[in-house]
Order: sequence, then structure tokens, then C-alpha cells
Amino acid sequence: MRPAFKVCAAALCAALVAAVPAFAGCNSAPYVTSISKTGRDGQNEVYTITYSDGSTSTINVPAADGTAYADGLYEKYIEETGEDISYSEFLEKFLTLNTDDTSKVTNLCLLSSMKIYTQFVESYEVGGFFNPQIYYDYAIYTGGAVIYSMDEGAGGYTYIVTNYHVTYDSKAVPQLNNGSKLPVKIYGYLYGSEGAPAAVRDENGNVTADENGYTAYAGGEYAIDLEYVGGSIDNDIAVLRAKTADIKAVNEDACEVTIADEYHVGETAIAIGNPDDGGISVTRGVISTVNEDILLDIDGDNNYTAYRSVRIDTALYQGNSGGGLFNCEGELIGITNAGSGQEENINYAVPLEVVTGVANNIIYYANDGDESTVDGYDVAFGFTSSTSGSRYVYDVELGYGEVMENITVEEVSAGSLAEQMGLKSGDVLKAIVVNGKQTDLLRSYDISDMSFTLRPDDEIAFVVEREGEQLTLTAHTLSFEDLSPID
Repeated sequence: MRPAFKVCAAALCAALVAAVPAFAGCNSAPYVTSISKTGRDGQNEVYTITYSDGSTSTINVPAADGTAYADGLYEKYIEETGEDISYSEFLEKFLTLNTDDTSKVTNLCLLSSMKIYTQFVESYEVGGFFNPQIYYDYAIYTGGAVIYSMDEGAGGYTYIVTNYHVTYDSKAVPQLNNGSKLPVKIYGYLYGSEGAPAAVRDENGNVTADENGYTAYAGGEYAIDLEYVGGSIDNDIAVLRAKTADIKAVNEDACEVTIADEYHVGETAIAIGNPDDGGISVTRGVISTVNEDILLDIDGDNNYTAYRSVRIDTALYQGNSGGGLFNCEGELIGITNAGSGQEENINYAVPLEVVTGVANNIIYYANDGDESTVDGYDVAFGFTSSTSGSRYVYDVELGYGEVMENITVEEVSAGSLAEQMGLKSGDVLKAIVVNGKQTDLLRSYDISDMSFTLRPDDEIAFVVEREGEQLTLTAHTLSFEDLSPID
């Protein structure tokens, strides 16, 4: 069955320069992390409960035997079940706080959030049909971003992740725009130290020109100069960087995001971005589905490309693109990038596996000491596959489930890496082994997600089911020749 694709709009936000047309419940509640005696109130002992979101509450426990109620429950549980479980595991499993207050973790996420402005040279036509004249000037667009990784050593860099479409302008004039459609300048602002690039004016209030004759802009007191590192239009992820010292000079508490281990349908989805260029702000909803195919036209030529996305009902607006999507524990679960354009509560984010896979890939090759490597690279295996038997498998103990499917090899290209590794038509892919660690392949996109993480000298092998027998195929050590540029 062919997948259904929804045509969506990338939320790039409005240009700021005059005359430039505009572009357009928590499933994992905070849990108890500790209970400690902190005082006494008459005949009662006072215990302070600390939760995973940093909040606290107190309870009074009769001091008859000096044992906290939770301690007694834990001992009784071990006695009756014989289960080998630690006290902290017991607290997390059975004592949860029923609240949807995410204000504390959201405020922490603000330390890892940025808004950015990207500047390009565009052409403009004035004078009407009978006397058209072309002139050139800067256009400035805005979006969100997250502080992805931070090296606090001397001379270290901070890497920042946003959407590729925030750093790409299909209307830019390459010959006047440093030979590409990427920004000639990128400004970054931290939450609480916000600003925006503004036209420079002389003492008479007149707008001044820069060395190219275009409107001169200045970022202001809090602007951080950002450098484009690399990006992938096919995955809508771009990586920027700045000197960590420049980030810390604005706010010494700025920090990198915490990456989630997983995410599931129904979890809280908190978006932080720069909607309508009104400043960094927050909206909240839930994850509606963890996998939906949508169509986006990023290059502006009606070349719609399919993107795997996480659907959310979190409100997004123009300018949210590139901002972080966080769970109720303040962990990054995606990068917001699109809306349906028709349904208010149907919006999308780049999935976490794509964000981390592509971002880490780009950062790796930016620091590999080889100036000939640009952007990122993944593995070209050289086989096609089909899926069948899709099913939802629910885990009662965990309280959530996953969709699983059978991935069957259809065709293996002659001379390809897949052929060298022993794959054959009809093989059902079960897992991939990388440097001795096996990862199950549950969905077809797991293969491409894993491909982003592979590097030269990694040893890889496929585990397949062939004619009813499970086999681990021939291991192969990757070379750079096995890789292809990420578009």
C-alpha cells in the first residue's frame, strides 16, 4: 500500500525588511526521586519528597516506629514479591505525582533555546509593468534553534541545531550572496537577552549602506555571530556554531539540551521558538503520532520531497521552525518544522533520531581534519526493501507500545555493499550489528536512521531470517568509499 502524503508548509516566518513578501497531558508524569526526613512537627516526623522535575512537597508521618510510610511499603513489597528492585526504582515505579505542571522543566529548557535571524541578498522589482527596475538588498528571516552541544574548553565551540529551511533562501541571488543560497550572516539571541538585527541609521536618522551598497544592519548588544557548519535539505536539519565563550559572555548559565532516550504517542510535546518574531515563547500539546509522511517544498521550485515526521497537536506559528520540541522532563524529542496549513492542531517536527543522527554526522565531519569533507555522509547499502505485517505491540509493564513491521529485501544491486555483506532477495532484516552491538530493526526507517550514525572503520553486519533460519551475515569494515553525501 502506498503511503499517504500530506502537503505541508515549512514555517519559516516573515521577512523583516520592508517590501519583502512574507513567508509564510503528560504520559510520563514527574516521579518521586527521593524521600528524606527533614524535621519534626509534634508527634509527627516531617518528610520532604523530591520529584524528577525538581519540585518538592512535604508529608507528616506518625513517629510511632520512626519509619517513613514509603520505607515501610518498600520493605513490604520486597518481602511479598521477592523482586530484586532498588529503593529508587520502587519510588519511580509506584510513586508518581499526578500533575501536568511542566513550568519548571520548561523554564530549564529556555537556557538551551535561541532565536536566530538569517540574512540573504535578494532581488526586487519596482516601477511597475511599463518601467520595471531591478534592485538588490538584504532580506532577513527568523526562526528558532537549540543549543545542541557545548565544548567549554579553551577555544571550544557550541553547536546549534535548527531547520535547513531556516538557513536556505530559494529567492537568494547566488552571485551576490557568497555564491550560494545560504545566509551571508546569521544572528543568534538567547532567551532573556533578546534583540533583532536593525537597520543602521546616521545622525539624521537616515538608513546607511554597507560596503556592498545594501542596507547596513547591526545585531545589537546581545547578538551572537553564528557560523553555518552544514546541513541536509532532505532531512531539514542544519548545524551552526559559535565560540562557547561568546555564548557564555551573554549568559554564563546557557547550556546544551538533554537528549531523550525515546518518545511515545500521548507524551507531552512542548515547543519553544520565535513565533511571528514576537520573541522566544512556549506552546504545549502532545505527540499525536510518531511517524507520518509529509511533503515539503524547501527549494521553492515545487519539488516536493517526502519527510518522515512526528505529528503533534502543539500550536506552531511562522517562526517556530528550528525550535526545540521537548517532553515533560525537559528532554529534546524533535525539532519543529511544519504545519498542515489547514488544520490548526496538526503540526510536525523532525524526529529525534533524524535530528541527532544528522547533527552528529555533520559535526563529526566538520572536525575530522579533512577539508574535503563537507556536510555529512551516510552508507549506500544498495538494496531495496518492502514491508508487511505491520502491527502495534503493547508492553503492559512499560505502559506503551511500538509499531513493528517485517522488512523484506526485494532487490540487491550488483557490486553493492549489500551484495558484499551477503544480503539476498527474500531476506527478512531482523537487526544490524555495529562494532559488536546489535540493534533490532523494527521499522524500515530504522535502517536510514542507523546509517546516519555509521563512520569509516565501523564493523557492521546484518542479522536476517532466511528460509526460516536466523543468520548473522558476513561482517564488513566500512571505508569512506562506502559512504555517500547526505543531500
